Amino acid sequence: MDSIEKLKNIFRDFPTVGPRTASRFVYYLLKLPKNRIDELILAIQELKKNVKLCKFCFNPFEKDGDFCEICKNPNRNRNLLCVVEKEADLLSLEVTKKYSGLYFILGGSVAMMRKENIGQLRIEEFKIRIKTNSFSEIIVALNPTPEGRATSVLVEQAIKEVGKSPVPQITHLAKGLPVGGELEYADEETLESALEGRK
Repeated sequence: MDSIEKLKNIFRDFPTVGPRTASRFVYYLLKLPKNRIDELILAIQELKKNVKLCKFCFNPFEKDGDFCEICKNPNRNRNLLCVVEKEADLLSLEVTKKYSGLYFILGGSVAMMRKENIGQLRIEEFKIRIKTNSFSEIIVALNPTPEGRATSVLVEQAIKEVGKSPVPQITHLAKGLPVGGELEYADEETLESALEGRK
């Protein structure tokens, strides 16, 4: 495989990048001067070297310590936990400034993985968070898609399996989100309404 095809294949593994966009990326890079390419390589290396995952919620961060700014913040409501699929969903909810609790990033959804790979979801880590913390409410903030609904069932099952007493209240975002849409692309106002109207 030649260098162009190899790089196209790498870009095609990126979310939402198809063959045409992958080709555009490769041909754009070919036109860049060497110093810009070196800059890009260095930025990627620094990303892998400096960014780590929060020990509680798995949100990527770059500062010292084991926990991200959200988890370290003493003003966050530690009785509330919001379960999201990916980092971008957490960021979208944070922008609304309507949620003051903690988060947990599952790291994917059921349909993104084959059945044998469901173990890659952080379900076991999620169970540990429930066992070792006293949450009064767990908000299942997953995308209103078939995949999101299937993953929600897994999350609720995990909560029940832990058997914590008292059982935390399980709520879902209100139906203001478009069916088949994704939290990452929802506007701020829609997310605010979905949070406030959760049940």
